[in-house]
Amino acid sequence: MDYQKIKDYRNAHNPYSQRLGILVEEIGPGYARVVKTVGSEDTNPLGVPHGGVYFSMADTAGGSAMASHGHRAVTVNCNYNFMRSAKVGDTLTAEAREIKAGKTLCVYDVHITDQNGTLLGTGTFTFYQLEQEIEL
Repeated sequence: MDYQKIKDYRNAHNPYSQRLGILVEEIGPGYARVVKTVGSEDTNPLGVPHGGVYFSMADTAGGSAMASHGHRAVTVNCNYNFMRSAKVGDTLTAEAREIKAGKTLCVYDVHITDQNGTLLGTGTFTFYQLEQEIEL
């Protein structure tokens, strides 16, 4: 499996993540890491990143880890726990690790940290593997 090509494909073909500034940095077997720097446009009325920023990062990381199997997939269930807020200028990292690899359903544990390694939140994401290979 050419993980570099999968990473490049994910970065080039995800307009939503591109708009949010989420970049896939690494994909490996059942693993992915994505990063984003928080901008002022990412904040909610309280001046901290909107929950959707964290959730989108976690979903992108999980989906990228799922893509390591070479097939397209869709999210079927997810749970995210918000623990701390970041601030504008922080660099966030979401790492997804596979905890169950099935024929159709795969489950990923996702952790989001800031540039200091502070845990901001965790999630569990379940994906359904489609019968469509990723065309590289």
